[in-house]
Amino acid sequence: MHRKVTCLWKEPGVRSAYRTGVSLHSHTNHSKEGLDFIVKYVARHALLRGALAAEERRAVREQSVTVDLRKAYWTPPLTPIAAFELEAHQIERRLELASMVSITDHDNIEAPMLLRMVPKARRVPVSVEWTVPFKDATFHLGVHNLPGGGAEAIMAQLREFTLHPGERRLTELLEMLHEHRDVLIVLNHPMWDLVGIGPNRHQRSLRTFLCEKGEYIHALELSGIRSWEENQAVLQLSRACNQVVISGGDRHGCEPNAALNLTNAESFTEFVDDVRRERRSHVLFMPQYAEPYALRVLHTLLDVIREQPDDSTRSRHWDGRVFHPDRSGVIRPLSDLWQKPPFYIRHFFSVVRLLEMAPVQRAVQLAVASPQQQVRFSLSDRQELAQ
Repeated sequence: MHRKVTCLWKEPGVRSAYRTGVSLHSHTNHSKEGLDFIVKYVARHALLRGALAAEERRAVREQSVTVDLRKAYWTPPLTPIAAFELEAHQIERRLELASMVSITDHDNIEAPMLLRMVPKARRVPVSVEWTVPFKDATFHLGVHNLPGGGAEAIMAQLREFTLHPGERRLTELLEMLHEHRDVLIVLNHPMWDLVGIGPNRHQRSLRTFLCEKGEYIHALELSGIRSWEENQAVLQLSRACNQVVISGGDRHGCEPNAALNLTNAESFTEFVDDVRRERRSHVLFMPQYAEPYALRVLHTLLDVIREQPDDSTRSRHWDGRVFHPDRSGVIRPLSDLWQKPPFYIRHFFSVVRLLEMAPVQRAVQLAVASPQQQVRFSLSDRQELAQ
């Protein structure tokens, strides 16, 4: 096994030994992102609970709509081609390498299938981020490079499992995916407790999952949007499991992936072979990963609420990219359900948009900066990672 992790701002010349940069795990406007996290967050703050309750009463009174955030979702702002170009340009212009881009929307393969009809993107792999309920936890698996001819049929089986999970069926599906030698299966952000069951229960489910299904997992993800402390825990887990680590940017906004892979592979299939059979991976963190985490989250929020002028549809506005059931239960964009957003939402967004001003950005950066600069490698870490 050869696994290596480096930071571009610490070793700017590291890319010179490689031919290709690989962007894994990013999202487009075909990805449905749940809003139930708002319910959990609001439940911990009395002021927000009151505001949400007032909005729920207003929705019932004016629209006869019962607010149900568990059925609502939002979609990222970038179209498939915009997302592809964003990722490819970072690799080609910043690193001066050939680029490979694998887009993984939640539980659908619409974006890569559309991109394959565009000449400059026709080599993109058909990939997905598959939602996998397991015991009392939920995991996300990055399934990259599905066979083109059978991708839709495979996706239908994966989606059916998500709706009606069963452990025996999970094993069957993982075996089926594993048998495709060009498919890469990655456990994305393994330490993230997606359903909020608590760290101890999540860790127990994670250990059980890796014990029972680990033979079908080809790599663990170091995430470009998770904290360095969490990624350090993934590194420790990879050592305990003797597992390869791989990059995953998990981009939802307009900042390109903060974690990439370096390789000398000339095709995505060759890259899969490097990881699966050669067990070789070099993860590169880009400079944006060293920025304060809170500031990066705020910038993503700004991307989500900002008008997207390149989109000629109504989804150019944020409330055209957030969906909720109407009074008949039909999922529709919020822009169809109200004349304008409530005052407190507009006020909050106007505050967030102050981040577009350079002096405000600098002030916030100073306020939230961490003295440790978030990313550290000890000598012992580097020696183990290069084994």
